[in-house]
Amino acid sequence: MSYRITLPEMDTFTAWRDVARRLISANIPPEEVLWSRGAGEKDLFARPLPPLPKSTIPVPKSFVSLARLSIWHCDHTRFHQLYALLWALRSDRTLIEDRGDIRISRLNRMAKEVGRDRHKMHAFLRFREIGDPDAPRRRFAAWFEPSHYTLEPALPFFTDRFGDMDWSIFTPDLSAHFVDGKVQLAEGVDKPDFPIDATEDLWRVYFRNIFNPARVKLTAMTSEMPKKYWANMPEASEIPDLIATAEARVRAMADAAPTVAPKRAEVIKARGKTRDD
Repeated sequence: MSYRITLPEMDTFTAWRDVARRLISANIPPEEVLWSRGAGEKDLFARPLPPLPKSTIPVPKSFVSLARLSIWHCDHTRFHQLYALLWALRSDRTLIEDRGDIRISRLNRMAKEVGRDRHKMHAFLRFREIGDPDAPRRRFAAWFEPSHYTLEPALPFFTDRFGDMDWSIFTPDLSAHFVDGKVQLAEGVDKPDFPIDATEDLWRVYFRNIFNPARVKLTAMTSEMPKKYWANMPEASEIPDLIATAEARVRAMADAAPTVAPKRAEVIKARGKTRDD
């Protein structure tokens, strides 16, 4: 009979950590634990969890950092992989520094992918105003489709930078509502139908002004800004036209460039000649 663990969709890391402490303190090996996340059927034959240990289990800080990121990966084996590594660290704490170990390598890759996904959310999420602009605290909302379960670890960025307004971020997996300075998590939703607001035109104007037609590298651009995000970014509607007209704009810039050196160039040239003499 195995231990069947179903972790919550919210505050998943804390829940996994608390369960892992119970299991490791009771010497429960990884092969006796089945992990999952979200709502699931209750297993009537699953064994009850061991009690909480009276003291915490010492682990390397680098393991905690690794777990805090990799646990948000979409790989359904991540909970098992983390617990298996925790089990192995009991007998060899230096294992966490072994980059050649396939377990460490796999979890590091997962952590990096979550970190990149979090960066994409920070960079490409676009709020739209949905409340009364004259209210004491303006209200905004955004829709985002991360590749992993990235909303929760991405939240500190938004609470720090947008603490003076109320907002909601909706994803298919989870939603976050920031009201009067407090965050509350809720279930994921289908994409809401947001109203269009004035900030969308500002994004378009800004993007057209920073776009450099002489440095267009489509592969690099789509690598940094994958097309999956374009549908929710107002400025992305400008990209096809900017790319299509890039060559003509470069030629126009070249034609408009001065062909005769300005008068001040002669003065600078004369000063340099004087120093040489």
